Formats: sequence, structure tokens, C-alpha cells
Amino acid sequence: MPKILLVEDDDFLRELIVKKLNQENYEVSEAVDGEEAVKKVKEIVPDLVLLDLILPGMDGFKVLSQIKEDSALTHIPVIILSNLGQREDVEKALKLGAADYMIKAHFTPNEIIKKIKNLIR
Repeated sequence: MPKILLVEDDDFLRELIVKKLNQENYEVSEAVDGEEAVKKVKEIVPDLVLLDLILPGMDGFKVLSQIKEDSALTHIPVIILSNLGQREDVEKALKLGAADYMIKAHFTPNEIIKKIKNLIR
């Protein structure tokens, strides 16, 4: 069963995505801030990380950098799931090593699942 780490501080959205991922037979771990995300990604070494950018404490860009700078974790695909839709934000995330960038308002949970499936075949 593929393991996914969901990093999202919005309770409603996190619960919605967790429910959807569980229905699709993914094992989901959750983190609500950047520090917790970095700790958990090292602990569980997930198959994929779904990462929000605006988080309490350490932001998603910093989390992404730390994942991609760690040779034991750099292979893990990271999908950014954010409300930040500025081109600079998207480019920055992709430059830091994100596998994909999804603007929350533009995608349904089903479309998010489809992206995940494409990345962890």
C-alpha cells in the first residue's frame, strides 16, 4: 500500500483529502506544520508528499528544500497543493524540485488522486 504524507494546516481540506486517499487504498500520514512535515518524511519515507506552501512556522518552500537536499529523501516526489498561484511561486517550487504544482481552487480531490497515481505507478 503506497504511503503518502499530507502536509496541510486546513483541517477541513486535510480531512477531505485523507478520506479520499484512504478510499483509494493509500496509507496516509498527516502533518500540520513544516517542522512536523520534515520530521515525518524522515520517519516514514513516504512514496509521495502532498505539500501546502503556507504553513505555520517553516513554510512549504523550506520543507521542499530540506526534502530535496537530503540524499535519503530526494527521490520522493512532492506535489505542491497550494492557493499560491503566482508564476513566481510555481517556478520557485519547480526549481526546488517539486514534481507538480496544483492550485487548490483549480482541482477536485479526484484530479489530485489522478496526479498521485501518475507519479507513483
